[in-house]
Order: sequence, then structure tokens, then C-alpha cells
Amino acid sequence: MPENDPTAALGADEYALIRALRPAMAALIHAFDDDLHSQGLSHGEYLALMFLSEASERTMRLSDLAVEIQQSASAAGRTVKRLEVQGLVERVQSAQDARSFNATLTEAGLARLEAAWPVHVASVRRHLFDRLEGVDTAKLAAAFQRIAYDRP
Repeated sequence: MPENDPTAALGADEYALIRALRPAMAALIHAFDDDLHSQGLSHGEYLALMFLSEASERTMRLSDLAVEIQQSASAAGRTVKRLEVQGLVERVQSAQDARSFNATLTEAGLARLEAAWPVHVASVRRHLFDRLEGVDTAKLAAAFQRIAYDRP
């Protein structure tokens, strides 16, 4: 078969990569969750706080936050509700669209994020970057960005 044939069988290295990808991602999320547990956060909750901290006025529409944290709208709503109960996030109706809600990071939420940040960075280094020795991480990041954001 021609080398550029998209229906050509996958090679051994390609099979190995595709078979390892999903379990690797699941293992990373599990490890990040375990490490963030000491901070009273799940990885999804940490990501929600992080994206809110980076947003204008530390506020995002819930639907936009759901996209960023890679959760369904209902799952993101539950994540925000857990953070709201802890006083880390406030949920308010959007002034621009009465049908939608915004999440705003509180001072307590920012403080929790800042306290959890070193734990998360250490976790990412230990579980991901320490295992990528010899891998060009800039090229890997660019490849993953193409996969995630460049739609055919």
C-alpha cells in the first residue's frame, strides 16, 4: 500500500501509541486527583479555579467554563456547585443573558488555588514531565494542540 494511504494498516509504533494514549490520560487524571486530594480539590475543581483565575474579572459563563475544563454542562454545573458550597466560587445569573449563569472566583477560591498550585505543579512534574525524558515537549504540545483545535 502507498505510504500516504489513510486506510493503510497502522504500524506497530502507531498501535502502541493509540493503545497507550487513553490509559495514560486516565492515569494522569487519577494521579492529579490523588495529589490534589490533600488540598480538598479534585483535578476538575482545580482546573475550574485555574481558568476562573485567568478570566477577565475572574468570571466565566458556565458553558464556557465547561468547555475549558472538558466537562459536560451538567458535570461542570456540579463542579461549580461543589466549589460554591465551599465558598470558592459564586454563581450568578448573567447580566447579558438571563438564561445563563456565570461563575466568579472568590478571594477564598483564589487563596485555595494559590495553596494548591505548588502541589499540582509537583504532581505534573512527577507524573508527566519526569516520564517524558528525551521527548521534545514543545513538539508534543504543538501536536496535541493540532489534534484538539484543528478540525478537518
